[in-house]
Amino acid sequence: MSYVYLLKNTEIMTLSKLQPTEIWKYFEEILAIPRPSKKEEKIIAYLLDFGKKHNLDTRRDEAGNIIITKPATKGYEKVQPVVLQSHIDMVCEKNSDVKHDFNNDPIQAYIDGNWVKAKGTTLGADDGIGIAAQLAVLASKTIEHGPIECLFTTDEETGLTGAFEMKSGFFKSKILLNLDSEDEGELFIGCAGGVDTVVTFAYHNDRVPSNSTAFKISVTGLKGGHSGDDIDKGLGNSLKIINRFLWKGTNLFDLRLANLDGGNLRNAIAREAFAVFVVHEEDSEGMKDLFNVLSKEIAFELSVTEPNLKITMEQTEMPEWVINEPTQFDLLNSLYACPHGVIAMSSQMPGLVETSTNLASVKFIQDSQILVTTSQRSAIDSSKTDIANMVESVFRLANASVVHSEGYPGWAPNTNSEILQITRNSYKKLFGVDPVVRAIHAGLECGLFLEKYPYLDMISFGPTIKGAHSPDERINIETTEKFWKLLLDVLKTVK
Repeated sequence: MSYVYLLKNTEIMTLSKLQPTEIWKYFEEILAIPRPSKKEEKIIAYLLDFGKKHNLDTRRDEAGNIIITKPATKGYEKVQPVVLQSHIDMVCEKNSDVKHDFNNDPIQAYIDGNWVKAKGTTLGADDGIGIAAQLAVLASKTIEHGPIECLFTTDEETGLTGAFEMKSGFFKSKILLNLDSEDEGELFIGCAGGVDTVVTFAYHNDRVPSNSTAFKISVTGLKGGHSGDDIDKGLGNSLKIINRFLWKGTNLFDLRLANLDGGNLRNAIAREAFAVFVVHEEDSEGMKDLFNVLSKEIAFELSVTEPNLKITMEQTEMPEWVINEPTQFDLLNSLYACPHGVIAMSSQMPGLVETSTNLASVKFIQDSQILVTTSQRSAIDSSKTDIANMVESVFRLANASVVHSEGYPGWAPNTNSEILQITRNSYKKLFGVDPVVRAIHAGLECGLFLEKYPYLDMISFGPTIKGAHSPDERINIETTEKFWKLLLDVLKTVK
């Protein structure tokens, strides 16, 4: 399948015409294959067929992970084997006014100057571009390299399931290149560990008070973004914004809540939120005045980081019921108190977020339950536990049930890494400047690999991707070419 894209409103072209054509060709094919987390059957079938088509040894494990092996090119038979790794699932986020079925529809991408974007949805460059790079290496008859293993893991975005369930011995290489980073010119040698804290409120329905007026409030237009990479950018959280209004309205006007729905994924900052509530008819004008005051205050506070923020309130149809008052009291107070954002910066690596927490989503999942999802990250395992316990304590005070996920380990930096020195030297040779070497606050699968393969020497790099985990996701064309050149030189240079 081929897509046609408009460049600067004048030139018609396809992604596969971009440079380097090898990588963009496969990225274009990947765009046509639905691959939501936990629903990767179509991309798995594509990869298995690819391995068969190119006569390469291809294996799949019980978790759906795939390894495709390619022998060394002539003269490189004695080079150390290298495993290239990416994850095959993508975050599926869209704007509320966009019609898109991530289970069946292809991603509608387009070129905007030096960027490739998607129309109202996530693009899936995280980590589709890593997959494309692996396939381009596997398919090439001219790239020079030693023995190659390409590892494709499942369900990275919602639980790192593939990395968790992968058995020791699935691959043989002692060097791993993780192709899941999003800042060209930076080499990553460490990442944060993480844990999810999931909260459940039980409630029952109350009758709607008589002589009430119903309103719907919406918070849209926020950038959202990655709950690791973007947590320190001062971005708005739609849940925090909408709850601020609901909390104030409850205290002033006996507001009664019927529904609250905001955010989606644990690893994305909540972009949109919606709520339906009622107040007594005599309080309608006071509610409108409160809305006008608060919306202006919040817009001013976020005017620099969130210039497209839109908060609206309108009268709506009367709901069938509202939730009981004690649960509403517990829910709104705990959401207000729940921490969100940076908790601590690293004292060892200036500029790096050490510990953070993300209030990710609130959903009315049944007639009697409300689900609140949060996620915590830290480069220090004890701090990760501490912030998760802090979040738990807030919701336990609110009489909610709290469960922590198993979590995943961080990846401790190794500044003496051999593959780091090789990659750093390749970068300076190719581009004339030293790359930045640092850890990342986002979670990578490398920590889990290290548990199963303690001898691994690892590094992570990639092109520049902005707005990951949001409909603003975009990949920079120029840095994709630099990423490709660096990858090929590292493969050629490995001892």
